[in-house]
Amino acid sequence: MDPILEHRLLVTRRHLLGSMAGGIGAIAMHDLLGATKGPAGPSPMADPMAAKQPPLPAKAKRMIVIHLTGSPPHLDLYDHKPELTKRDGQDCPAETIAGKKFAFTSGTPKLLGTPRKWVRCGESGTELSDAIPNLHRVADKMCLVRSMFTDQFNHAPAELMVYTGSPRAGRPSLGSWATYGLGTENANLPGFVVLISSGVQPNGGTSSFGSGFLPSVYQGVQCRSKGDPVLYVSDPPGMNRAMRRKSLDTLKDLNELQARELGNPETVTRIAQYELAYRMQASVPDVMDITKEPQHVLDAYGAKPGEASLANNCLLARRLVEEGVRFVHLFDWGWDFHGTGPQEDIRDGLTKKAATFDRPAAALIEDLEQRGLLEDTLVLCTGEFGRTPFREGRTAKGGILGRDHYPDCYSVWMAGGGVKPGYVHGASDDLGFKVAHDMVHIHDLQATILHLLGFDHTKLTYRFQGRDFRLTDVHGHVVKAMLA
Repeated sequence: MDPILEHRLLVTRRHLLGSMAGGIGAIAMHDLLGATKGPAGPSPMADPMAAKQPPLPAKAKRMIVIHLTGSPPHLDLYDHKPELTKRDGQDCPAETIAGKKFAFTSGTPKLLGTPRKWVRCGESGTELSDAIPNLHRVADKMCLVRSMFTDQFNHAPAELMVYTGSPRAGRPSLGSWATYGLGTENANLPGFVVLISSGVQPNGGTSSFGSGFLPSVYQGVQCRSKGDPVLYVSDPPGMNRAMRRKSLDTLKDLNELQARELGNPETVTRIAQYELAYRMQASVPDVMDITKEPQHVLDAYGAKPGEASLANNCLLARRLVEEGVRFVHLFDWGWDFHGTGPQEDIRDGLTKKAATFDRPAAALIEDLEQRGLLEDTLVLCTGEFGRTPFREGRTAKGGILGRDHYPDCYSVWMAGGGVKPGYVHGASDDLGFKVAHDMVHIHDLQATILHLLGFDHTKLTYRFQGRDFRLTDVHGHVVKAMLA
């Protein structure tokens, strides 16, 4: 007889119970203590979105992200390179492109100096281009990082890298991690709201604001600045408010029975989302109604009620954080400046596109400051990567000036929420090909953001498939020089 099979036949139930998972005593102890979920061990029926205090002193209580989808040409907005302009039209030095792959460029491309004019702004003297004149006013509030780099050079993987820490879909987004750790300050509104302008979804799709393997209560709720703020949140025809309440109470009772029996966090999520949707029917239309704003505020942002624009969304972001929403993520399409059409030219095309962003972004910073919110609201403006210091290969012989994708060096900026104002961190080399000093990887930026929100990025974790995951994976360092 097979000795392995013979051994299995001799194993008794007593032997099995004595050897499995610490024995029968462990099973009894588990039953007495009750199953726990997550790192903090809340009861199955605890409100997953209840406000929480972060474990470390927090400079920022909330966050607004402006994502310029497609990635703006940073060398024409934030990072002036006189040497690159002097050498405009020359072949790229061989050492700058050797062994590198680009999205749409091959061979030896031509260097492309910026056609923009540059101004030293504010007391800090931060140099910004003429494409963003309104941001000149708030340069002393900005923490400009000119030494960012990432691992990805295609849009979707790079965008997912920024917000989930991985180039592949399936990880929780930054907003989901923030609400998982902090909860919400207003039970009548989602803790994490997403607003999209220019009519196109993010490159990473809903994964850029999804909850991944975190309970889905932490995913971003997409709202609209035109029409019904949230799709399908209204009562269906024939159902009034009282009937809705009765049906939800019945569903809640059934779901609570299942939650107690199985302890599945998604059942608790379902209860929380049904209840939130009921409360949102009254609260969301009110907070999303920008017609209640004074005309001078609408004018400052360039906002127009009834439109779906980045201007409207910046104003809505201020209204939402003012009402206790923890995380607001704005996505604006149209920043992929390859030069394949006039709208992608870094001259007139950039002037027109930047005008839709520059004015409301500056107004947002000023508005937050006037209302006493900037001090503890962190604002981040970024793309998924940068743009090349040379002409994009497909359009190199045309009259339209454009740049290819570039991950090795680019710029982002932050304001408020504990970052150092009027500060420029790091620098690129004279031609903008690589970081010259004070490199900041995407994981470093994520670690710094979580630090400002009151978390050690190595300890904000969630167990999934047998291991503890975190936003920064196994990387990242807090960039202390950027902290106020």
